Amino acid sequence: MKFRPVILLGIFTTLVFLRGLALAEMVSIASEDINMRSGPSTQKEVLWKVGTGFPVEIVKSEGEWIQVRDFEGSTGWVKKNTTQKTPHMIVKANKGTNKQIDVRSEPNTTKGKVVARANYGVVFKALEKKSGWVKVEHGQGVTGWVESSQLWGF
Repeated sequence: MKFRPVILLGIFTTLVFLRGLALAEMVSIASEDINMRSGPSTQKEVLWKVGTGFPVEIVKSEGEWIQVRDFEGSTGWVKKNTTQKTPHMIVKANKGTNKQIDVRSEPNTTKGKVVARANYGVVFKALEKKSGWVKVEHGQGVTGWVESSQLWGF
């Protein structure tokens, strides 16, 4: 029975990993020009700025700060009070190209007419999810449906 501790360790490691995945929490940025910092302090370097609705995944929490990951896998720190639970999504399709995704009048590629187009990195408020589609709203007043495979967020 030399292998029993190894098997138990493997099972434990798998359970811890799966528990971590289940606890992944999404938030979105609550206002414009929020500093994404290199560490949990206003004294840390500003890596970049993010705007209203930008969706992020919480990596860890430290006091009034959270470390977050964006749709490109970049991480940084923001104050908890600069985030909100309002669901937002960002276009992840077509990185590095000028190709746009379609925003449709209904969740169907043949029946849904194209009401708008969006580039990589455009942020939408998520209103509803339905069979592989997300009903979204853009800050400029456009509402429609986008295939969920083209978006990242919650």
